[in-house]
Amino acid sequence: MKFRYLLLFAFLHTAVLAQTNLQDSLWIVENYYKVEQLIPMRDGVRLYTSIYIPKDTSEKHPFLMYRTPYSCAPYGEKNWLPLWNSFARYYMREGYIMVYQDVRGRWMSEGEFMDIRPFNPSKTKSTDIDEASDTYDAIEWLLKNINNNNGRVGVGGISYPGFYATMAALSNHPALKAVSPQAPVTDWFFGDDWHHNGALMLMDTYNFYTHFGYPRPVPVSTSLKTLEVNSSDNYQFYLETGAIKNFNEKYLHDSLAFWNEMFTHPYYDDWWKARNVRSFMKNIKPAMLVVGGLFDAEDCYGAWKLYEAIEKQSPATDNRLVFGPWSHGQWGRGNLDFLGNIKLGTNTVPWFQNNIEIPFFNYHLKGKGSISNLPEATVFFSGENKWYNLNAWPPKEKSDQVIFLQANGGLTWTKPTNTSAYSEYISDPAKPVPYTEDVHKRRTREYMTDDQRFASRRPDVLVFETEVLNEELTLTGTLIADLWVSTSGTDADFIVKVIDVFPDPYDGEKASDYPMGGYQMLIRGEVMRGKFRNSFEKPEAFAPNKVDRVKFELPDVAHTFKKGHKIMVHIQSTWFPLVDRNPQKFLNIYTAKDSDYQKASMRIYHDVKHSSGITLPVLKK
Repeated sequence: MKFRYLLLFAFLHTAVLAQTNLQDSLWIVENYYKVEQLIPMRDGVRLYTSIYIPKDTSEKHPFLMYRTPYSCAPYGEKNWLPLWNSFARYYMREGYIMVYQDVRGRWMSEGEFMDIRPFNPSKTKSTDIDEASDTYDAIEWLLKNINNNNGRVGVGGISYPGFYATMAALSNHPALKAVSPQAPVTDWFFGDDWHHNGALMLMDTYNFYTHFGYPRPVPVSTSLKTLEVNSSDNYQFYLETGAIKNFNEKYLHDSLAFWNEMFTHPYYDDWWKARNVRSFMKNIKPAMLVVGGLFDAEDCYGAWKLYEAIEKQSPATDNRLVFGPWSHGQWGRGNLDFLGNIKLGTNTVPWFQNNIEIPFFNYHLKGKGSISNLPEATVFFSGENKWYNLNAWPPKEKSDQVIFLQANGGLTWTKPTNTSAYSEYISDPAKPVPYTEDVHKRRTREYMTDDQRFASRRPDVLVFETEVLNEELTLTGTLIADLWVSTSGTDADFIVKVIDVFPDPYDGEKASDYPMGGYQMLIRGEVMRGKFRNSFEKPEAFAPNKVDRVKFELPDVAHTFKKGHKIMVHIQSTWFPLVDRNPQKFLNIYTAKDSDYQKASMRIYHDVKHSSGITLPVLKK
């Protein structure tokens, strides 16, 4: 009977949503019209732009602009984006002029595309361009050529369009009043998408560029060539393909420009530095609303670090942060109250849209309402599934405390007293630790909260665990892994995972029928490529079997370990195929051969002299 009621509720909900979308679509078509323009840039290149304009002339309207490499299709003034199926419909009800633009060199825009085109802070010639200047020129054209506008512009964007939103903020056009970079691509070497701490995020990089990276010599309105992974088992496919250079030789054949160029820069050189957006966050004029998801597998790092960079370099800017219980871009697609097996609260997406994003743009672009109640940081804490309004991020009340690895898999707040102690495992690139238990073709978003019991049972994963917590423990900020290690090889990766262990039996709320007693929920995981332990610019080999220090940050976290739970830490050297395999030899991994990959013995030390631990940002409530 309960199941029948659930089916009935789902049917009624879908029917109501369909009716609402139908009403919105009829209203939008009756009250808007679409025009298409090729807007000229300062160097003569023209960018395709679709503009949805209110028919109402009783008041002047602001612009809300999105610049994208992913296409503004469908093309043609009679062919409309289904804006009634997204929360763009709310802005159209508010009378916004909605602007969508194909960035330079993509789809129907002219010019040459460049991935994460560097910002040029000293454009000297009148024809010098970057993404900031393209935004400036587009805004200038819109203000002069679209009638009945109120002279105010906002820019938004999620993921790669979030990068273009950041670039828009750097244009400093006087009409640009509000910008919201959401899950913004910010740094592709240290933490977003393609590399984390210099380690290649193999599966995401290959899958993206085989669908995105093929050349487009002339403007096109239809999809270009793509290349599918020819296996339903991604672990098996990437393992059988082998060394990184094999992907080019077997499948790509030098056809993907950025893939090839990226691999000619294996270290943090000037090429990468020019593409680190965080370096240029000075003198930001528009109000900023940086948005991210706690469980964003692609650009979690970018949102935290962009906000931090603006705070440090533009302290006078109205800069605010929102982090919700979301996967990549989920807040722009629709509401979900779970991720995998984890319940994450209800109605977080419409709550964000109606209480934060829309009021933010309305205030700055229409002079409507107030944002006096919008705090500096609005952050959802998983574990207790609660929104917090904070005066700063990280909160000033947090205190960094080190939790130490102990012999026999212990994890405590006191330093070890042993004079000599370590835990050891063999890392075998031929049998790498999988990132998830199940078989998939593509990388899942759910791995960000997956049960880690499958990994805890492997001999090549070290497990450290606290006793049962007698009170809640809330973490708010950056985690820091500080390990003392040795390897029998000359290079090694170290992956650290922080995990929330549920009580067994478990009687809390859950999202599925999965057995949650003893569930090991991944809270945060990160890789460090060991050769970069002292410098990302000048990598260094390990001396075999010599104790060395590897210290690195994990992306920020907002999570509460409930009373009765335990904290667990995993340490391993492979996380496949999420991260490419380290041959465990000191060499350029991008030119390594299959024969270069070797087993190595890894030791993690936890004694009085070499006290490995994790710095936890503990919030004092």
